Formats: sequence, structure tokens, C-alpha cells
Amino acid sequence: MSEIQIWTTIFIVLSFGVYMTIAWRSRVRETEGFYVAGHGVPTIANGAAIGADWMSAASFISMAGLIAFLGYDGSIYLMGWTGGYVLLALLLAPYLRKWGKYTVPEFVGDRYSELVRTISAVAAIIVSFTYVVGQMNGGGIVFSRFLNVDITWGVIIAAVVIFVYAVLGGMKSITWTQVAQYTVLIIAYLIPAVAVAQTMTGIPIPQVSFGQILSGLNDLSVELGLEVFTDPFTSRPMLDIFLVTMALMIGTAGLPHVIIRFYTTKTVRGSRWSAFWALFFIALLYTTAPAVGAFTKFNLLEGVNGTSTDNLPAWVQNWAATGLVSVNENADVVNSVSNDPAAGADLTVNNDILVLASPEIAGLPAPIVGLVAAGGLAAAMSTAAGLLLVISSSVSHDLYFRYFRKTAGDHERLFAGRIAMALAIVVAVIAGINPPAFVAQVVAFAFGMAASSFFPAIVLGIFWKRCNAIGAAAGMIIGLGFTITYMLYTLEVFGLSAHDYIFGISPEGIGAVGALVNAVVTVVVSLLTPAPSRHVTDMVESIRYPSPRRSQPSGAAE
Repeated sequence: MSEIQIWTTIFIVLSFGVYMTIAWRSRVRETEGFYVAGHGVPTIANGAAIGADWMSAASFISMAGLIAFLGYDGSIYLMGWTGGYVLLALLLAPYLRKWGKYTVPEFVGDRYSELVRTISAVAAIIVSFTYVVGQMNGGGIVFSRFLNVDITWGVIIAAVVIFVYAVLGGMKSITWTQVAQYTVLIIAYLIPAVAVAQTMTGIPIPQVSFGQILSGLNDLSVELGLEVFTDPFTSRPMLDIFLVTMALMIGTAGLPHVIIRFYTTKTVRGSRWSAFWALFFIALLYTTAPAVGAFTKFNLLEGVNGTSTDNLPAWVQNWAATGLVSVNENADVVNSVSNDPAAGADLTVNNDILVLASPEIAGLPAPIVGLVAAGGLAAAMSTAAGLLLVISSSVSHDLYFRYFRKTAGDHERLFAGRIAMALAIVVAVIAGINPPAFVAQVVAFAFGMAASSFFPAIVLGIFWKRCNAIGAAAGMIIGLGFTITYMLYTLEVFGLSAHDYIFGISPEGIGAVGALVNAVVTVVVSLLTPAPSRHVTDMVESIRYPSPRRSQPSGAAE
């Protein structure tokens, strides 16, 4: 066992031990604790848990890699995900918390109808399964590289650990585990970034110092057949950049596993403060990611440029064993680098390895490498647990007990929730072993689905009292159906490339169009059909203001 494997094992065993201990001490015996942690999570802790839940394997493992190869255009992930969180925190979270239910389907069910609740539950399952596939694969990547475990077994190991702490304690256990996971992942992300910044520029603040290497990075990129790092719209057309950013933004605001987090605080005020702390915790990583991408790409290109394929750095051989790095067998010297296997470059590097490989590429000591591995697992597992809880609540709380066991007691509901989560983990493992794209791209698909299904229904449900059940149901079905159809159309199995996209719109960006379709259909159908009842408009009125306010006349619209 190498020194890197030893340190990786130490950090993973220690962190997993902490997660298991928290799970055992936080186990619950009632549904309120299982789904919303008894509404008793302190604001700072909830902010850290939201940060861990929201910053998935896509943020930790894949985002900096995408920025490294997309350059300026990679800012779509920064702007979309962070902008969406602000949108969620200000526009939706406090109102949903005041409503005071367990899940997003419960909100739309009370606001519209049982039909819309069912549609929302099905959409939550689809979105969450798509999202969790990326997390499972991210965990498998960590295990395969650092512990020489096949990716398949890596996914299974991560799933078993998640199963134990998620099934034991539900939201309560997941929340406190995510606080620990956030601590692990942010330390693992910042320490290498600071060390590399100090080594390369003499300034240990990566957010400030990475600008010093951009000129050299641009030169190296061109020399090795890549686009200029700082030039805009080189990898995607401007329209697609805008649409992907919008899809990620409104998709973030519609993610059920993040929204449910705001139900766990004691008060609406606590929900607002949780949003503030979460934004602070998220910013620590998101302001560092561009620097990590730039530094890692510079070190990578500088280390392989003009180097004989027989004398490449040790990290190339280490990662080649996982299949995520490959050297062209016909090349004697590395004169081109790409992240696209079809490009035929001398060296092909998968986006998803750059953060995990950055300490090795920069020549940092083995303990730092092991810490980063533990951080990558923490990021993947924290989000996966939240997603699996959404799947569990949608299947058991919003479907099974609504239609088949309406009189079930608390014990039976809790047991069914745990069974649903176990089955969800099995399906997630199967899909996570063979994901359809890079981790961040798979996650982007989930955001597009959330954007085209939940966001319009929630926003219109809160801010437009004239919106009715028929309109919401039609909008969700057509918006989500349109988005999924286009995503399937663009899959590689049909032999399509980026040149075949309609108007240049990528599958990551189609969610923004789907959201617009959803909103238009919802508004038109709502105006053509009867207005909601006075009871519904009074409920909407009650969540929009901090104190009671006289309702408008029945049927009045805003």
C-alpha cells in the first residue's frame, strides 16, 4: 500500500467513523424527526448542512475541472448555482417554511390539488434520481483512484455508509452528519488551494492570486491545442451560455432536497438566517473553485507540455489505472491535451479528476492528497443522503400513504419511509455505476428538470393567487415532458453532437426553455379555467405576510 493510500484510508476511516457515530446518536422513532428533524435544527448548523447538501460531488469534484477546460465559459456553473441559491433564499424558502409542511409535494398539494401533488411527487423522484446518479459515481471515482477499488465497488461502499446513517435517523441524522461533512469537505478543498497558491504566487489567497498565472495559462492552452482560457464563448454559443445559467439558477431554486432543508428550523426567522449562513459557507468553496481550476490546469499543462510519453509525471500513470486519464499509444511526445476522448489528443484527461488530482499534480505531500479524497466523498455522500430522503418522502409520504394506507400509524409510516429509502439506494447504485455523462453534467440535467417542473408552480403558487390546479398540472406535465424529451434526443446513443443541437441549445440549458413553457401553459390554462376557491386564496395570503391581513374579495387576482 502506497503512502497516499495509507493516508486516504486513515482519513476515510476517521470521517466514516464520525458519520456513523452521529447516525447512531441521532436515530429517530417518529416521522417528524425522520422528515424534518423535529423542526429543531439551530440556524448556523442548518446553514452548514444546507451548504453540504447543496455542494455536491459536482461542486467539489467536477466544477473546477469544467472551469479548467471551459475557461471563461465555465462561469455558467458559478453564476447559475450561486445565483439560484440567492433566488431560493429570498423568493421561496421563507414562504415555504411558513407553510410548515414536510415536503414540496405537500405544498403544491395544499395549494392546488391532490393531482398536482402526485405530479410533483413523481417529478421529485425523477429529479432526485437523476441528481443522485452523479453523487454515487463521484464516490466511486474517489475509491477507485485512492484505494485501488473498482468504481463499481466504490459506489457500493459509499451507498452502504449512506444507507446506515440515512435510514437510522432520517433528516435528523442526515443534518448533523452533513454538518460534519461540510467541515471535512471545506477543509479538504481550501488547504490544497491555499498551499498551491502560496507555492505558485507567494500569496496564500487563491481568490486573489490566481490572476497572476492567467497570461501563462493562455499561452500554454494555445500551445497544446486548447482554447484561450480567458476568452468568452469559445466552447458554447452565447445563447446556450445564457440558457444554461438560467436553467441552473431556477433549477437550484426548485430543488426539492434543498427546499426541504428550510423546514427543519424552529421559526421562519431561523429559516432566513439559515439562508444567510448557507450562502457564507457556500461562498468559501465557490470563490475558490476558479482558482483551483486555473492553478491545476496550469500545473497539468506545464508538467506534460513537450514531455515524452515514457517520462510523464507519476500522477498520469496513477490516474490512467482508473481509466480516467489516457495517453495516445501512437504519440511519442505530448503536444496536445483534451478532455474529449474523441478528439484524439496525445493526453486525454477526464474533467472529474482535476480537483482530486490537484495535490498530486502540484507535488503536495500524501496527507493532503488523502484529505482531498475524504472531502470528495463527504461532498458526494452529503448530497446523496438528502436526495434519497426526498425520494423516500415522495414514495412513502406523498404517494403510498395518500392512496393506499391513509390510516397508517406513525410507526408504519416511518418503517415505509426507510424501506423506500433502501430501495432508492439500490436503484441509485445501479445507475451510478454507469452514468450518462460527467458528474457535473448529470447534475445539470437534474437542475434542468427541477427548473421546468417545480419552479414555476411554486413561484406562481406563492405570488399569483389566480393560479389554479388545472393550470399548474398542465404546466408541470408539459414543461417537464418537453425538457426530458429534448434531453433524451441529445443523448449520444442517437449519434448526435453539439452541432446537431436545435438552435445550439445544449441539454443542460433546455431546462430554462422548459420552465418558460411551463409558466406560459400554467398562466394561459389558469386564465381559461375557474379561479381557485376563497379558502385557497386565503391560505396564499397568510403565508405572504408576517402578520394577518384582510384578504381581498373572493376571486380577486394579483
